[in-house]
Amino acid sequence: MTHAQALWYTGPGQVAIRGEELEEGEVRVRALYSGISRGTERLVLQGRVPLSEHQRMRCPRQDGEFPFPVKYGYALVGEVEHGPKNLEGKSVFLLHPHQTRASAALAEVHRLPKGLPARRAGLTANMETALNIMWDAGVAAGDRVSIVGGGVLGLLIAGLCAQIPGAETTVVDPDPARETPARTLGAAFARPADAPQDQDVVIHTSAAESGLTLALNSAGIEARVVEASWYGDKAPAIPLGGAFHARRLQLISSQVGMVAPGHRPRWTYARRLQTAMTLLLDPVFDILITGELAFADAPGQMPGIIADNTGLMTVIRYP
Repeated sequence: MTHAQALWYTGPGQVAIRGEELEEGEVRVRALYSGISRGTERLVLQGRVPLSEHQRMRCPRQDGEFPFPVKYGYALVGEVEHGPKNLEGKSVFLLHPHQTRASAALAEVHRLPKGLPARRAGLTANMETALNIMWDAGVAAGDRVSIVGGGVLGLLIAGLCAQIPGAETTVVDPDPARETPARTLGAAFARPADAPQDQDVVIHTSAAESGLTLALNSAGIEARVVEASWYGDKAPAIPLGGAFHARRLQLISSQVGMVAPGHRPRWTYARRLQTAMTLLLDPVFDILITGELAFADAPGQMPGIIADNTGLMTVIRYP
């Protein structure tokens, strides 16, 4: 048995460190970093996972039951301490809660591509989601694309869209601090009042009713609007009156739990995740990591970090 420590959400706004004894698995990993998925983990920390989603929202290796107490998280990067000889000492990513050590099956462990720093690899789960949204959106060369919501996910999508030849990509967000990362990633930036109109594709990631309204109003005739936000137990008002039908808009959902339909016959989850890590080889994405905290300080600092909408990705650093 191997001793480990894990972060648990124990009540609304409450985080604690608990000891764990790991059973031996095919691979044992010593954690280096894990990424805090601010939007999803905010809903978990607030106890806002709807009863209907308690099973679907379970993450790999989760312990406990929603709403509390629950061990949650899905972006752990570490070094293999024990396992196949070709993996020992190598850096890997796995979908696992925030924990100092992890025991996993070999299939759950994904070796980082050469040149990908462990810290930046904390963005892997978000990049995998961004890639799936891109597939659902069907962004093509020359498209005019708006991403409404300049959080980590929206900015990752913007960075991918900006690499498509001829695409005109704009991040729309009320926070002027999001302009620098948007432009660094190759996209334009606009405040909501100046959002571009008649867009070919609009992707909404803000998880706000006003953002969804703006996304629908920004779309051109027969354009596709991709709803990538998750609202937890909220029931947002969707403005389907006005010109929604006259302009024949397409409103579709996107969620990382399934590979996008156009890719599903050929792509496995493992292939998609490996591709996400390869995309993160570009050091430009370091601009999205705006905070770091030590694991031991997490119980006191995580509630404030998760509640704060001004930062982007915060990673936990392990001893």
